[in-house]
Amino acid sequence: ESVPIITNFKLAESLSSCRVLVVGAGGIGCELLKNLVLTGFKNIEVIDLDTIDVSNLNRQFLFQKKHVGKSKAQVAKESVLRFCPSANITAYHDSIMNPDYNVEFFRNFQLVMNALDNRAARNHVNRMCLAADIPLIESGTAGYLGQVTVIKKGQTECYECQPKPTQKTFPGCTIRNTPSEPIHCIVWAKYLYNQLFGEEDADQEVSPDTADPEAAWNPADAAARATASNKDGDIKRVSTKEWARSTGYDPVKLFNKLFKDDIMYLLTMDKLWKKRKAPLPLDWTEIHHLEFSQEEACGTGLKDQQVLGVQGYAQLFHRSVETLRSQLIEKGEGAELVWDKDDPPAMDFVTAAANLRMNVFSMNMKSRFDVKSMAGNIIPAIATTNAVIAGLIVLEALKTLNSEFDQCRTVNLQCCSFHTRHTVLKHELHHVLFYLVLFSICFSHLV
Repeated sequence: ESVPIITNFKLAESLSSCRVLVVGAGGIGCELLKNLVLTGFKNIEVIDLDTIDVSNLNRQFLFQKKHVGKSKAQVAKESVLRFCPSANITAYHDSIMNPDYNVEFFRNFQLVMNALDNRAARNHVNRMCLAADIPLIESGTAGYLGQVTVIKKGQTECYECQPKPTQKTFPGCTIRNTPSEPIHCIVWAKYLYNQLFGEEDADQEVSPDTADPEAAWNPADAAARATASNKDGDIKRVSTKEWARSTGYDPVKLFNKLFKDDIMYLLTMDKLWKKRKAPLPLDWTEIHHLEFSQEEACGTGLKDQQVLGVQGYAQLFHRSVETLRSQLIEKGEGAELVWDKDDPPAMDFVTAAANLRMNVFSMNMKSRFDVKSMAGNIIPAIATTNAVIAGLIVLEALKTLNSEFDQCRTVNLQCCSFHTRHTVLKHELHHVLFYLVLFSICFSHLV
C-alpha cells in the first residue's frame, strides 16, 4: 500500500492550507511538531504551559541545555522552523484551560492533536472539541505502551466515554511541588530513595521545582528563576546525595530538610497556593514531643495493613535511614543501593517518606500494603515510544483531513505480537517506519 502523502496530491495541497492545533510540546509534542512540518503542514499553533527542565533533555530532542528554563512551546517553534523555515507556527506559553481558549478559539482549526501528560487537560480539550465540532486526535504513552485514537463528534466515542485506568506517569512539577494524590507522594518517595541511596537520575529530582510554570505565569519570570540558579547554563547545584553524605545521612537533618525547609520554600511560591490548600511543614522536634496516644495505628488485621500516625512514620523514617546508611557503609565507597519493593528497609523508607509527605499536603495516609502495591506500578517515559506514537498521529491526521473517518481507528502500541484487533496493524507500522526513516534522514542534515 502506498503512502498517502506521496500519492495524494489533493491531500498534500490541503496540508499547506489547513490550520492545526497541537496541545503540548513535551515528549510526544516535540516528535509530533517535527513530523508535521516534514509531512507538509504549514499552519501550526502549539500551546504548552511548561518550561524546559534539564530532565527533559534525554527524550525531548528539540531542546538543548541552553534552553533550560525557557518556554517549551516557544523553543519547540524555533527548533522546528529549522526543518521548514517557510512554516507558519504560533507558540503560546499558556495553559489550554485558560478561559481565553474558548470554543470560538477551537473553531479556528481543522484539526486538534493532543500531546498531553495529564487527564484534566485531556478532558478539557475533549469537551472543547466536541462543543466546537472539531476532530481531535488523542494520544498517550506509558513506558513501552502507547495509544492513538481519533475523536469525531457523532461518529466515534469521546475521550471520557470509557473509564480510564489510574495514571502511572506524572508531570515533574506535580511530583515536586503540588502533589494532590497519594500516588504522587509515593513516586516522590521512590525518587528520593534513588537520589539518596541509589543511582541518581535527573528525571527523578525531588527538590522544589523553581521553574514551575504555574508558579511563574510570565515566561520571563520562569526563565529568570532558572537563570538565577544556573547563570552560565550549567547545572552546578549540590545534589541531594552529596548533601546527605555531607551530613553523614543524619536522619533528623534529612527529615527537617525534606519536610520542613523544602516545604517552607514551596510556601514562598505563593501563586501555587491561590487555589490549593497550602502544605503544612513538619518539624522533628515538635513531632518527637507528641503524645504517643495520638499516634496509635489505625485499622485492624495484619501489621502491613495498619496506618500509623505522623510520629510513627517519623520514627520509621529515622530507623530506615539508619539501616540504609549501614548498608551503604558495608558495600564500601561509591556503593549504590537498588530499590526493591520486597526489601524491608527500602519499603520502610518509601512508606515512611510517602506518608509524611501525604500528611504535609493534607492527604489521608496509606498503609504499607497500599504503598507497596502502588510503588510497584510506576512507569518511566520512553523516547522511542513517543516517536512511534507521533508517527501514528500524523497517519491518523492525514485520514482525518481527507475525510476518511471510516479508515480511522484506535491504534494501540503493545509489547507483543502484531494482532490486528488490538496492536499496530502491519500496514500502519510500514507507514510509521517509512516516516521515521525519512524524518531521521532530514534530522541528520540539521544537527
